[in-house]
Amino acid sequence: MEAARWAPSAYNEQPWRFIVGEKGTEVYNHILESLVEWNQLWAVNAPVLVLNIAKQLFTHNNTPNDTYKYDLGQAVAFMIIEAMNQGVVSHQMSGFDSDMAEKSLNISQGYHAVSVTAFGYQGHKDMLTEDFAQLELKPRERKNFDTIVIRGKFND
Repeated sequence: MEAARWAPSAYNEQPWRFIVGEKGTEVYNHILESLVEWNQLWAVNAPVLVLNIAKQLFTHNNTPNDTYKYDLGQAVAFMIIEAMNQGVVSHQMSGFDSDMAEKSLNISQGYHAVSVTAFGYQGHKDMLTEDFAQLELKPRERKNFDTIVIRGKFND
């Protein structure tokens, strides 16, 4: 969380807020219930679920902050990189009902729930169902470098 606090943002707005649910708490249950069924199946094992929210308007002039999601994304990235540095595994999710999460956790108007991050420790592969094992144990695929780095005009 401290790493996220130091992430850069437009006008130094720091629009991010993190609602932390620790397993066994009402907050955790609200976040878990907002996840789509597939994510609930595995996320229930995580000791911490974090609802990532951000303020949509700038504080200094009350105009739309077009980069609030980008700024939140940077803060989350800082947080998960530091978590990894400390041996904590994370998994980001967009598969959740933001309206449900906002309502159940009484999110103030002007803030938007953007994603959920699960934090915990790597379990043993024998804990995985066959479906999860196929997804988790296969080699990760990434687009090749020349696909994502463009030297010249964009031509997709």
